[in-house]
Amino acid sequence: MAKRVARRPEGFKTASFDDIYSVSGCMSKDFTDYIPFWKHNGYWLFNSFETIQSLAIEHSIDITPCQLFFYEVFEMEFEEEKKQWQPFEPEKDFETAVQPPDKKQLEGCDVVTFSLHTSPECSPLSCNYLADTIPTNRHCLLGSFDEAKGRIETGAFNNSEPGPFRIFAVYTFAVQ
Repeated sequence: MAKRVARRPEGFKTASFDDIYSVSGCMSKDFTDYIPFWKHNGYWLFNSFETIQSLAIEHSIDITPCQLFFYEVFEMEFEEEKKQWQPFEPEKDFETAVQPPDKKQLEGCDVVTFSLHTSPECSPLSCNYLADTIPTNRHCLLGSFDEAKGRIETGAFNNSEPGPFRIFAVYTFAVQ
């Protein structure tokens, strides 16, 4: 994904992060409203940077101010009401052939809601200001998968946004 990264909003009271690398587009906006173009994969993201780039060229969308992200998702989602992990799969109607970048840097993990089970909805750390009560790194992300999973399982994300919750590893990369 290519995103316009938001700086830390003033509304946070105790959080000490610099910017928001969330998967959700609520604060750090996606490069465009991409879903109507139907070029996304079964995770409702993109298979490659080249797909984003060709879409941007075709529709005259400037992506030069955007940061590039690569995501890896844990293929289980947490149902808050049932308090259990359940498997999920990419939507089969879309080709899913993700091409990871050659070099990527892990920035942290994000917890994202998927009440409609399609595209990423909210990242409660930033969208619901949970970063005021849950320590994050400088990009408003959790430090590890284990921390994200543990926080979900102990209820730290309860009553933030409708789930289920999915965990994403968030990487940055540059085009070579």
